[in-house]
Amino acid sequence: MRTIFAFLYLFLFLILGLPILGIEWIISKFNKQHTDLVQLRIVQWGFRCISFISGIKLTVIGEENVPKDEAVLYIGNHRSIFDIIVTYARCPRPTGYIAKKGVNKVPILRLWMKRLHCIFLNRDDIKEGLKVILQAIDYVKAGISICIFPEGTRNKDAESPTSLMPFKEGSFKVSTKTGCKIVPMALIGTEEIFEKHFPWIHSAEVKLIYGAPIEVSALDKQQQKHIGAYCQTVVEELIKNNI
Repeated sequence: MRTIFAFLYLFLFLILGLPILGIEWIISKFNKQHTDLVQLRIVQWGFRCISFISGIKLTVIGEENVPKDEAVLYIGNHRSIFDIIVTYARCPRPTGYIAKKGVNKVPILRLWMKRLHCIFLNRDDIKEGLKVILQAIDYVKAGISICIFPEGTRNKDAESPTSLMPFKEGSFKVSTKTGCKIVPMALIGTEEIFEKHFPWIHSAEVKLIYGAPIEVSALDKQQQKHIGAYCQTVVEELIKNNI
């Protein structure tokens, strides 16, 4: 029953929200910043409702580490589609997510995601991947935060909740090319909501932990050279210290 309610709510939210998107599109011609913030808050409210319906008991740790007045690059581990729902609901300012390209084949969902500055990535096309990173860099320069899950796909290692797949170094060019801070996130328990019980949604206790912002320029040369590996270690420690 929880699964039916959650998916029904999501469907109705996407459909019934279309007139609001239309109104906000008109307003954006005069005040884009206002529109971006309104659309962010609307979707955050929707995601919180989905979390409530799904029975997610969320504990947030270290939220004071998230800068409120500047664009940042969020990076974290990735084990569930609910990682997006949980993390996006906490973003203090407009934030775009880098998502796999297949998602943009869903017409209404694609419209919502584009309006929220999400970028679609074809993992098998290196040239297109570079364009995605360049677009993300432009967004950060315009004051829009970006969230990337540097493992590249969902980690399906159910035996070891602390294991991470190697972080892709290219993901971090968004920070190295703009100078924005990197905010590490650790998600614990999100796979218990859906992936471990597919196709059913189950109530679960979830932790979202934010680490201290990382300024790439403050790291030594070796750490800067291997920023992906460095950030992976940071996220691993956040998970191990809070599991």
